[in-house]
Amino acid sequence: MDLSGRVAIDASRDIVYAALINPEVLRKCIPGCEELVKHSETSYEAKVALKIGPVKARFGGQVQLDVSGAPESVSLEGEGSGGAAGFAKGGADVVLEESNGQTTLTYSAKASVGGKIAQLGSRLVQSTAKKLADQFFKEFSRVFDEKQANA
Repeated sequence: MDLSGRVAIDASRDIVYAALINPEVLRKCIPGCEELVKHSETSYEAKVALKIGPVKARFGGQVQLDVSGAPESVSLEGEGSGGAAGFAKGGADVVLEESNGQTTLTYSAKASVGGKIAQLGSRLVQSTAKKLADQFFKEFSRVFDEKQANA
């Protein structure tokens, strides 16, 4: 499954990039995230509880970042297991473009799932994945709006 989108953030690219790789910010923004541990500058471990259709699962997984394009871009690859519910793996490329003090994040992602989750049907899984991505970026934007309101 392929996902893509874009969101504008009222902050400089450097500030947005720093937030995008900050485990505390990410933990707040990832839907269902219970734990996000940074093992190194490019390695994270996550625990996320999700409901996809009738299937509820707690996923544990690893994420690897490629920050070689920083702060203009970041790529990530990850995989996780939800036990009997199945597994998910995929990756994303995020490009950050700054203009007039605002940064536009453009993302493209690919993911695959297996197990019970895959049996739910691609339409349900695709719509849930899109909803989760939208929730992440909405919350990510809210974090910046909140910071500016408190500044």
